[in-house]
Amino acid sequence: MKYKALALDLDGTLTDNNKELPERNKEAIFKAIEKGVSVILASGRPLFGITPIADALELKERGGYILAYNGGQIIDCKTGECLHKRILPRDCMEDVCRFARDNGVWALTYEDTTVVCESDDDIYVVREAKCNYTTVKKVDSLIDYVDYEVSKFLVVGEHKKLLPVRDAILAKYEGKVDAFFSEDYFLEVVPANVAKDESLKILLEKIGLTTDELIACGDGMNDIPMLKVAALSVVMENGYDEVKKYADVIAPSNEDCGVAAIIEEYLL
Repeated sequence: MKYKALALDLDGTLTDNNKELPERNKEAIFKAIEKGVSVILASGRPLFGITPIADALELKERGGYILAYNGGQIIDCKTGECLHKRILPRDCMEDVCRFARDNGVWALTYEDTTVVCESDDDIYVVREAKCNYTTVKKVDSLIDYVDYEVSKFLVVGEHKKLLPVRDAILAKYEGKVDAFFSEDYFLEVVPANVAKDESLKILLEKIGLTTDELIACGDGMNDIPMLKVAALSVVMENGYDEVKKYADVIAPSNEDCGVAAIIEEYLL
């Protein structure tokens, strides 16, 4: 079999528009695993936001992997072992909070199984919480509250207000921190070189595979890195036009179980 690994973005790719896992996708993934395919859930979500999907796919029992925070953490689902982890520098976190406040947008991060932010009713903050099946813990000062290690900050708001935040972060922390959009309203802030391509290379090496054996499926801007390195790059019909430029194949939409269609055609 030519392809032995399958990397799947979640939102807009594996899940439908209600963030639910379609039964057809689930059954196709079960069959792929039975054929020996390594299934990798690759998402910008925090670990706790990916776990319900991993549980629905029975990856703890069947085997599989999670790339959380765009690859800031790599987890072996069967053993629970953290195979790789990257942390944001403290001084960067302080500046992210300040840059966000200065530009009228919100910075947030994660604790245990909740989103932590200075607002609990902003439309984009609430959207991130719902995406991860959780709630928002409102705090007076995010940077004072966060006294623990963090793999990712997310800055949320109108795109035009996020642009100067991104530019300020990249200018001050070049080579130390990356800032990029997963959606027009979501600015991801992660340690430098944390992206789906680099984390996939690390994981594939650990399990004895290469990108020549990888199918990657995505729809968003943060999927471009893994699409560029995969042997077969798949973009969903609902994906951004910019992302489709990197596709070898355009799959049916997430609402039409495009992931299952790809598995059925290329793996089964």
